[in-house]
Amino acid sequence: MSASMIHPEGMQSVVRRVIELGFNQGNFSGLDELFPEHFQEHQNGLHGDREELKRDIQGLRSSFPDLKLTIEDMVTDRDRVWVRSTARGTNLGPFLGPPTGKKIEITVFDVCRIQDGRVVEHWGAPDRFSLLQQIGRLPGMNQGRESQPA
Repeated sequence: MSASMIHPEGMQSVVRRVIELGFNQGNFSGLDELFPEHFQEHQNGLHGDREELKRDIQGLRSSFPDLKLTIEDMVTDRDRVWVRSTARGTNLGPFLGPPTGKKIEITVFDVCRIQDGRVVEHWGAPDRFSLLQQIGRLPGMNQGRESQPA
């Protein structure tokens, strides 16, 4: 079945399952049917191999064991599904240093190209600057500045 033959809701269902099974539940065996063994990965730091992807997600879940992605918007355009989600979690494992115990809430944008009911290409843009600020690894924009009167 080609991507053009899959209904938009079916393509969105694939992406919803990736988020729910992999990221929210840590059910990595569920990813086997959602990704081919090798796919094109365009997000810096992630890998285009299904087994490596499982390790990437496991690493993230080790740093943020209560990680939860909430889909805010999802749009299908031809063979691509565009998603804006909110990631929330608590830094309880190492992440660019020791755990801080701080909570995070960031916006994540993903685009997945779907073919034959599987994610064959992915682009991702999590708000890494905000994440690093929230766990104290990067100063906030207003840290160290005196507030200016209005």
